[in-house]
Amino acid sequence: MTLNNILVFLVMFFVSSTVFADSYSSTKHEYRLETVVSGLRNPWSMEFLPGGDILVTEKSGRLRRVSNDKLLPDEIKGLPEIRDKGQGGLLDLAIDPGFEKNQTIYFSYSAPGKSGIGTDVSKARLVGNKLVDRKTIFKLSPKTNGGYHFGSRLLFGKNGTLFITLGDRGEMERSQDLSDHAGSLIRINLDGSIPEDNPFVKNKQAKPEIYTYGNRNIQGIAMHPETGEVWTVEHGPQGGDELNLMKPGVNYGWPVITYGVNYVSGTKIGEGTEKEGMAQPIHYWIPSIATSSLLFYTGDAFPGWTGNAFVGSLRFGQLARLEMKNNKVVKEERLINGEVGRIREVQQGPDGLLYIITDETNGKIVRIKPVRN
Repeated sequence: MTLNNILVFLVMFFVSSTVFADSYSSTKHEYRLETVVSGLRNPWSMEFLPGGDILVTEKSGRLRRVSNDKLLPDEIKGLPEIRDKGQGGLLDLAIDPGFEKNQTIYFSYSAPGKSGIGTDVSKARLVGNKLVDRKTIFKLSPKTNGGYHFGSRLLFGKNGTLFITLGDRGEMERSQDLSDHAGSLIRINLDGSIPEDNPFVKNKQAKPEIYTYGNRNIQGIAMHPETGEVWTVEHGPQGGDELNLMKPGVNYGWPVITYGVNYVSGTKIGEGTEKEGMAQPIHYWIPSIATSSLLFYTGDAFPGWTGNAFVGSLRFGQLARLEMKNNKVVKEERLINGEVGRIREVQQGPDGLLYIITDETNGKIVRIKPVRN
């Protein structure tokens, strides 16, 4: 075994065998960390089903179910062909708001095509342990061979629409090209058709599914529970992760403007940090925390956190809590400090508690519970 392999083994052993402290403190609440299940292989997304079961995607292309805090051994069958390459694989999940009647789920994944791979989105009915009546409703075009920046978060919008976040596929100039899906926020109807009020529907040179562009790699998206506005977090390069309020037709600047710099060399990217006609982020992180997901908390288990935004961090294994007022971040607090590993997603459970998944070869679902006196 090489020295590098030994170091990787020791790091993974430490993460998988970490014993949580009795409690952790924040400015608003004391909380505990509790492992729900372990043994997941690089989980990417989780969603709660009516009744409390949890569906979890594993990047390698497996869809798993957790029931009564136990990871069931059999994977769910019926997925399409998935290309597990680099940052791609089986990625996000979304449960149809009418699931109890139609049993429909949506999922994003890196799929092969004529010229390479790219993000596709399909829907299917979950019947027992199998997906049936599967239909692909979106295909990124053009597909390319790189293994970077697939985006892939899903969010139900208003009036039967679906938002799909996309990355620039590691080819930054694509984000400014309206004839290319890459580096944009997509908006479609649930059947895959195009909403008539999408901003570029009448532009013959643009992809009609595009809602915003100039985005590097959006991996978190959430709707504000009071305003209904759509917010995202996206990865910057070295520095410059962004929190953005998404407006139709807006150019968010990548790679023309950014608060990040080139990897290794640290040299400037683009033209600077501002340019007329390009939106500024609401908040940004230097150094990058590697933003992985976004949630607005609406539960009552942590009343001091109600209305706060929570952002997962891959780089530091932290959970950023953002207090906001008038669409500005007025305070940021970092919860957790690497105790669980790379935080891939944060979700609110039906019990009002927070749940996180860790992007590790021995990935976990971890429950965040308040300390009761």
